[in-house]
Amino acid sequence: MEDNNQGWINKALTSALKQSEILLSEIEAKGEGVFPRSVDMNGKLMLSDASWWCSGFFPGVLWQLYEATNSKRMHDGALRLTLQLASQQYNKTTHDLGFMMYCSYGQAYKYHTTKHIRQVLVNAAYSLSSRFNGNVGCIQSWEPWNWWQFPVIIDNMMNLELLMWAANETGDTNLRDIAIRHADTTMKNHFRDDLSSYHVVSYKKNSGEVEFQGTNQGASDSSAWARGQAWGLYGYTMMYRFTHDKKYLYMAQGIAKFMINHPNMPKDYIPYWDFSRHDYRDSSSAAIMASALLELASYSDECDAQEFINIAIKQLKNLSSGKYLARHGAQHGFILKHGVGNYPINSEIDAPLSYGDYYYIEALIRLKKKR
Repeated sequence: MEDNNQGWINKALTSALKQSEILLSEIEAKGEGVFPRSVDMNGKLMLSDASWWCSGFFPGVLWQLYEATNSKRMHDGALRLTLQLASQQYNKTTHDLGFMMYCSYGQAYKYHTTKHIRQVLVNAAYSLSSRFNGNVGCIQSWEPWNWWQFPVIIDNMMNLELLMWAANETGDTNLRDIAIRHADTTMKNHFRDDLSSYHVVSYKKNSGEVEFQGTNQGASDSSAWARGQAWGLYGYTMMYRFTHDKKYLYMAQGIAKFMINHPNMPKDYIPYWDFSRHDYRDSSSAAIMASALLELASYSDECDAQEFINIAIKQLKNLSSGKYLARHGAQHGFILKHGVGNYPINSEIDAPLSYGDYYYIEALIRLKKKR
């Protein structure tokens, strides 16, 4: 593997630690039940409550930095914020419980294997599973919207990890079956022949017939939204980890090749927010992609594995440069610059994003463990 010197990884993690200490202090000063989301165009810190889909990411950042640095400040802050998400274990109005609970309580369970933390995760998995429709074969992402009866977004692949974990913990094979049905249905209907992905597929609720394939956050219904591609890459890699079913491995490898070899992929491998565009880069897509590639390399043959690792290293080195890594004290303590949340509605454009930071730290730790 190229460049066995871990110095730049440790430097990046140290920078992330210092930034997160700043953001943690600012969040704690706001009181309980407040979580960081982004920074608006005027430089104001954007906050959310526990029910926002991103609420679990910052506690997850702190848990991962605790793993990397053994910082008591990170541990104590992570535990405090994680416990403030407890009410969401019963939230059946969202498909994002995997993001919210597995990125927070799931990280916490690595260090505190208590009955309470385990039960919160299990309860969250059952709340998520309540959104499954057997006629469709998917977990519903959004409530009926416009004329869409049963919209499912590619992001939902990420929330299956909570179900797969809970199935292993409890022995409830129904949770596993739901995750597999969702992954299989998504594989069938969300991807084009070149393995580019639709963002949204909506189904008729009673028959399961596809009624729409297109986008809500991408540039067009026919384009490939970069973060959606990264969600798919990560999601199918994760499904292979749990099932060892080669169809998921081949799917993940195919999505990876689509992204890596796309003619509009920049030389630094930090993609534009949509593969049809040449304007804003999306650091969050690169972070998710890098983390997924590092895991996917573990399951791939030597040639593919080396390519995936080398691409992830390039992405992480570029994200760790001054071009993408915030200077100390900037952005209220967020780590990465130049993320794109939802371009079509002009939300979080060229801004830091809590999930970008989460997967950036995860990728750095995964790379460090490989060296």
